[in-house]
Amino acid sequence: MKLSVALFFLLLCQVVLSQIQDKIDFISAKVTVQPNPLSKSIKGTVTYDFVALRDTESVFLDAIDMEFSNVILDSKKVKYSNDGKRITIKKRLKKGRAYTLLLDYTSQPRQTVYYSRWQFPDSLMQKREGTGSKAIYSKLQQYMDSRMLYLLNKGEGQIWTQGQGKYTSHWLPSFDDMTEKVEFDLSIIFNSGYEVFANGILKDKITKGGQTTWHFDMKNPMSSYLVAFVVGNFKQKTVKSSSGVEIGLYFEPKDSLKVEPTYRYTKQVFDFLEKEIGVPYPWQNYKQIPVQDFLYAGMENTGATVFSNTFVVDSVGFVDKNYVNVNAHEMAHQWFGNLVTEQSGEHHWLHEGFATFYAYLAEKEIFGSDYFYWRLWETANALSNFSGEGNGEALTNASAGSLTFYEKGAWALLMLKQRVGGEAFKEGIKNYLTKFAYKNVTIADFMWEMEKASGMKLKDFEEQWLQESEFPMEIAKNYLMENNASIKRFYGMKNQIENRPGAAEEILKAEWEGFKSIALKKQLLLEYAGGLSPSFLQKLLKEEGLKVRQAIVLGTESIPLEIKTDFETLLKDQSYTTIESALFRLWTDFPDQRKHYLDVTKDITGLPNKNVHMLWLALALVTPDYENNMKSKYFEELNGYTGIEHHFEVRLLAFQYLRSIGAFNDQTLKNLIAACNHHVWHFKKSSRKMLKDFMKAKENLARVEAIYPTLNLEQQQYLDKTLGR
Repeated sequence: MKLSVALFFLLLCQVVLSQIQDKIDFISAKVTVQPNPLSKSIKGTVTYDFVALRDTESVFLDAIDMEFSNVILDSKKVKYSNDGKRITIKKRLKKGRAYTLLLDYTSQPRQTVYYSRWQFPDSLMQKREGTGSKAIYSKLQQYMDSRMLYLLNKGEGQIWTQGQGKYTSHWLPSFDDMTEKVEFDLSIIFNSGYEVFANGILKDKITKGGQTTWHFDMKNPMSSYLVAFVVGNFKQKTVKSSSGVEIGLYFEPKDSLKVEPTYRYTKQVFDFLEKEIGVPYPWQNYKQIPVQDFLYAGMENTGATVFSNTFVVDSVGFVDKNYVNVNAHEMAHQWFGNLVTEQSGEHHWLHEGFATFYAYLAEKEIFGSDYFYWRLWETANALSNFSGEGNGEALTNASAGSLTFYEKGAWALLMLKQRVGGEAFKEGIKNYLTKFAYKNVTIADFMWEMEKASGMKLKDFEEQWLQESEFPMEIAKNYLMENNASIKRFYGMKNQIENRPGAAEEILKAEWEGFKSIALKKQLLLEYAGGLSPSFLQKLLKEEGLKVRQAIVLGTESIPLEIKTDFETLLKDQSYTTIESALFRLWTDFPDQRKHYLDVTKDITGLPNKNVHMLWLALALVTPDYENNMKSKYFEELNGYTGIEHHFEVRLLAFQYLRSIGAFNDQTLKNLIAACNHHVWHFKKSSRKMLKDFMKAKENLARVEAIYPTLNLEQQQYLDKTLGR
């Protein structure tokens, strides 16, 4: 293949840089950072100890948009270049010699460090001396701002990092390369009154002049995308695993009554994983911290999982949305991803597929085998539909999506375990983790360990499950039917119903009493409830459990008058999803009873996204003659939920309801425009689409133009771009 001169030069430069860096082994890093929520900046110092493996002329670190005030190698200032992406130190380094590199720097990260729920009046912003990331405080003003910072934000402000996919090099000169593993010790300086968390054990914390420094210690190396810290107002509950590992369960003070349901089964999951994996937990301790507006469900930073506070639930919320699977998934990553790390993206199965697989095994241990196999049935159908639409992806494809790496990856391990046998599988896992501990691996490394442990050649397995893009649904379906009687029965019932149109109820009635599986009943009702008689539905509503009743609500388009009274009991069911669906269905189907339904559900909040209360507010606003004297207050509350201090899921629901009832005011529009630059991609995308749709009407565009002067520069720039000017 011929290369252009420019492309050849670019590739040559990349190869040269890679070769230089291969000559250096970074051993440890002492990191001190001071985040500033006012300027959204980082002031930091990092000291790296490294060894030159060969003679070389320079060493580099990835450093995105950083300014360096000191670059010191072995106590002497050295020449360096900084292109905004990397800092390169020009110095002749000798093979076998150890060096110490110190960097003082500042940055204003565009990503990777996120500030949630901070609000500042102009008067406080003006107290800074200087501008931008170089702003400094006097000792007295620093102390005063510390107290004001806490009081103004009611202790609710948070700072947290997300390295995977976002690059730690935005806030710490480090390595956008998973193969460079370093022992990181972090020290975080922040205003007293807040708590700080980072990887490792907290050695001590020192308070001086309104500032506290937290010192954390790590013992083993890790890739830099796993380095993390969190700042916020948290309390702690501590439990210990059976092996003696301390597990810190963190929560905001307002959520003290939700600690048990949120972290339910945590110790059991930890103990199960240690036993099932066969290798002791490889880090000093384990922490779990819920944060506002997190980008994903959770992130497995070494010894310090950060997860979305939408999983902080009460016991009723636990029924519909709980942390168990995410908890187990991120915990499993401490072995698969953190202890043993992929060399590059085409080996990502070794992270996500493994964590998903062991999370499902943990759920099987807790909720039983029927739950386990029906979860697999759901993922198999999702993969089959995805693959059937021509979107199938191989597990060796570095560009594959989450569905492939997570769910197809878990299925591949399930099939591998079946192929080689449970004993050989467990031996192979143990040997793999032991041999490659604190190192990087490829899929070939793992498969070789499995072949050794089982004595089998597994090339055909690799071809079918790792390299083939299409998901083998028939193999998955046969496996599920062979291992789970209720799934086999489901397919039998489905065939009967399809072969006898109009006979669904007769067929279901004939066998219903023999069904023991809740998941089977639920799935049959989700598919066929709409065609069942009122008398049969009434019987099920009275006799069946919560999840089956919920399936009736979700599976019916309208409520027969004969079961209206039975349906009304669902407004007090122990499921916020059921209550939400029942309220909307009853309010829609029986207009003369709307006031009663609203009165019954008035004080129910629902899940963390306030699903029940948000629906209630919207319905209360559009119900004629319902508390007319309170409608302005209800509007203010619903509109208030679009504000930046609320979780993005709450904001999105509020925007959607206000749009559906045509109730956008100027403040709604300002909040919607602000949401168009949010750091959570899918919320930003939804907000941008909503705004564009709104502005299609000329009168609405005029309203947006009218508030344009009141917007900040970033918001104005987005509107200018959107409007093509």
